[in-house]
Amino acid sequence: MAKGRVEFNEVRCKGCGLCVTACPKNVIEINPHKINQKGYSPATAARPEDCIACCNCAITCPDSVISVIKIG
Repeated sequence: MAKGRVEFNEVRCKGCGLCVTACPKNVIEINPHKINQKGYSPATAARPEDCIACCNCAITCPDSVISVIKIG
């Protein structure tokens, strides 16, 4: 199965959590310990090694803050 790396533009992320719900491998979490410049807790890849590069998170994100890079 393909692997991937998910990246977030944390400055623009509003922490809506849609990407968390869309991820079939539970790679993404909202980081409650970080606040961005807009006052939101951004999404982060909590388990990046589990990413399968399905792109569900990027497709679901209403603000287009997620990039998925396919590896191998």
